[in-house]
Amino acid sequence: MKGLICSIGVFIKIVLSALALFSSQLLAKELPAEYFSRLPQFQSPKLDAKGEQIAFILNHQENEISVLSHMDLATGKLSYLIKSDNEKIKFNWFKWANDKTLLVSVRYPDRRYNADTTETRLFAIDTRGNNKEPRLLVKPRVGGFRNNHFSQFQDNVIDLLPDDPEHVLISLDKDKPNMPSVYKLNIYSKKLERLEKGKRLIRDWQTDQQGRLRLGHTLSYKRGGAKILVRQPDDDQWMTLFEYNALEDPAIYAQGFDKDPNILYYSAYQDDMKTLFKIDLRTQKKEVVYHDPENDVSGHLIYSPKTREVVGISHINAPSRRIYWDQEYKVLQQGIDNALPDMDNYLVDFSHDENIYIVYSENDYTPGVYYIGNRKEHSLSVLFSKYPELKPELLTEHKLVTYQTRDGETIEGYLSLPKDHSGPIPTILHPHGGPGARDTDGFNYWTSFFVNRGYAVFRPNFRGSTGYGYEFAQKQMKSWGLEMQDDLTDAAHWLVKEKIAAPQKMCIVGASYGGYAAAMAAVKTPDLFACAVSFAGVTDLDYLVSRASKYAHKKFVKKQIGTDWSDLKARSPYYHVKKVKTPILLVHGEKDRVVNVEHSRKMAEELEDHDKSFKYLELKNGDHYLSIQRNRHQLFSAMDDFLKQHLN
Repeated sequence: MKGLICSIGVFIKIVLSALALFSSQLLAKELPAEYFSRLPQFQSPKLDAKGEQIAFILNHQENEISVLSHMDLATGKLSYLIKSDNEKIKFNWFKWANDKTLLVSVRYPDRRYNADTTETRLFAIDTRGNNKEPRLLVKPRVGGFRNNHFSQFQDNVIDLLPDDPEHVLISLDKDKPNMPSVYKLNIYSKKLERLEKGKRLIRDWQTDQQGRLRLGHTLSYKRGGAKILVRQPDDDQWMTLFEYNALEDPAIYAQGFDKDPNILYYSAYQDDMKTLFKIDLRTQKKEVVYHDPENDVSGHLIYSPKTREVVGISHINAPSRRIYWDQEYKVLQQGIDNALPDMDNYLVDFSHDENIYIVYSENDYTPGVYYIGNRKEHSLSVLFSKYPELKPELLTEHKLVTYQTRDGETIEGYLSLPKDHSGPIPTILHPHGGPGARDTDGFNYWTSFFVNRGYAVFRPNFRGSTGYGYEFAQKQMKSWGLEMQDDLTDAAHWLVKEKIAAPQKMCIVGASYGGYAAAMAAVKTPDLFACAVSFAGVTDLDYLVSRASKYAHKKFVKKQIGTDWSDLKARSPYYHVKKVKTPILLVHGEKDRVVNVEHSRKMAEELEDHDKSFKYLELKNGDHYLSIQRNRHQLFSAMDDFLKQHLN
């Protein structure tokens, strides 16, 4: 193991040799914006089954490419497998299929039937042997639906089949759009064998731990009807286990089978909170596995790669983001926490014998660090850091606080204050995207950047945020610009009342839904904020709903946003630019497939027509996720200048 760590250390020193250039700058209080806006230097390390190899993404700053890389842990030998410029094609995910082959999903923008789409393709890459060329596993086909149908999403691997290293199970809608069949795919010959034809509006399939197809999740895009269908092992008859309407009822989620093929874990709501249950399919007996009376348990099952048993579930409110009921995992987690005190430590990957493992460690003021551990040798050593230029002593922690809204709702949020601050200071109100999402503690590169500039930052989990129960999350429905916006206004007034924010020195900064909220604040409360920053923000709700009509989920968008034109217009910043007094920075990716760039283009035109104070920056080839390095740098540089102009 010492040789292993030495090899890794040499590799890291070579890759990170440029870090010496910034050593003197670390002593300065205000770090370069690029330290925060860089893509993580290393991402998503994954061990092969034997714990002998590791695959990871390496993001190069200089030439702005991302490289799927591979390293032999015994020798330290590094190889580059495939690269992406993050513009035409981007990495989606990668997984070890066996001890010599990686499966790699990529995504790229496209159009079909006059609608913008995101397409995915599945590749296999051998890490051992002489041929390391990527091979496309599913070829487009001509014929079928409209004589030219091929699957939009070709990367839906539903089982890696660990006992059959040459095959995986995938679902593909080769015959009819959005109606996937299940195929057994040979990752070397590319041969496809259909095991189950798409039927009964089944959109998602699941296997048990023995690799048998056991469950289907049906959904009607038109009416919202949903069912979870199961069948017994070696039985062709499907039975309805759960039934609900996805447009009207709390959803039920099939999480997965235990090693015992008769035990199915699922998530459903109990006392308004998402709860983990299990059911014995022989007796239909249901049992609560884990319930948090104050927070949704909304994570995924954790399986032991050695026994294939369920050993826990991820839970965002747990100290290690994990709840374990397996004693060995509890002991291992405690040992890691003892070795890395004052850190949030997450077990993220194991070899199949569970001897070699990877830990991801961070806290509010420490950017993520990956460690590699060996249980037999009782060793834990640094593998690499995501943001090596950022140092904990220059960052700050987040404090969980609550405030009361005008109608008596209690809202949680995270308050981050600069070191050595005193008295009311310039403040960033930073609403999250989604809005079906939430903010948490832990390292956040946006927040760290703002705090490093001397601003207080408040991130409220306003109404509509997830994690606080079904009813709280449902309050986003047709509430954009209404109570959800009032929650942000009330947060700003609370910051002033508590003498955190200087009254005339507040800026609202958001992305996606947060960008909408920032633009809406400029028209609904034009005297409250000194400035507003909207990245990839929605500005026209009617345009959002009308574009959704081209897609399968249109009914769900209409339920969330609304359909009454006059109401949509009243809640859209685009139609109320005359009210704006606040200087606005609009930034949008040219190729955004989530929120179309026309939202910001139209808003900029209206602001210009009404002679308002604004700046518009369009990021070339940019997407919704700031995947391109130069775009991320451009955004942070523009925000830096804009905030200094209006807050300092």
